[in-house]
Amino acid sequence: MNSYITGSTVKRLREAKGMTQAVLAEKLCVSSKAVSKWETGKGLPDITLVEPLAKALGVSVMELMSGDTVTNKNKAGNMLRSRFYVCPLCGNILHTTGDAVISCCGITLPPLEAEGMDGEHSFTLENVEDEHFLTVNHEMTKTHYISFAAYVTSDRLQLVKFYPEGNAETRFQRSGAGYLYIYCNKHGLMKQKIQ
Repeated sequence: MNSYITGSTVKRLREAKGMTQAVLAEKLCVSSKAVSKWETGKGLPDITLVEPLAKALGVSVMELMSGDTVTNKNKAGNMLRSRFYVCPLCGNILHTTGDAVISCCGITLPPLEAEGMDGEHSFTLENVEDEHFLTVNHEMTKTHYISFAAYVTSDRLQLVKFYPEGNAETRFQRSGAGYLYIYCNKHGLMKQKIQ
């Protein structure tokens, strides 16, 4: 994040809630003069006030910091915007349907960047009735293995966790065109379009 909270953001959000500077100040246990200084750019809220300020204004800390409010109208969700995260400490696999700030074990996780499949991480995908049968041709040792595979279409996510010394095979219900993701614990996330 390149900027701290701007006065114009505080003023816009306060006015949108129909609050006066005095009402906002009372909620935060500060003076209305302090709120006025924030809004005119002559001062900044203390870092300890960021969460209470966001709560009082009815937004998330990220919205307050960026100045962009999010209105959740849920007009159209699209699973194809999926992002995956893997915790390096506990191995948790986390999934979002777009950009997010994700943390696990006290660490903020970057989203995994998907590369195209390479020869070392090949797979076969057979159509069996209404399913795809996936076999990943990869070693499955304790130090080098496929951690998970996911099949993502516009309306669903199917994710299967694999374990070392097991088989990297699974079945996914066919549900239209989408993407197959395979995650190798050493080489990262790979992605292939599936028709």
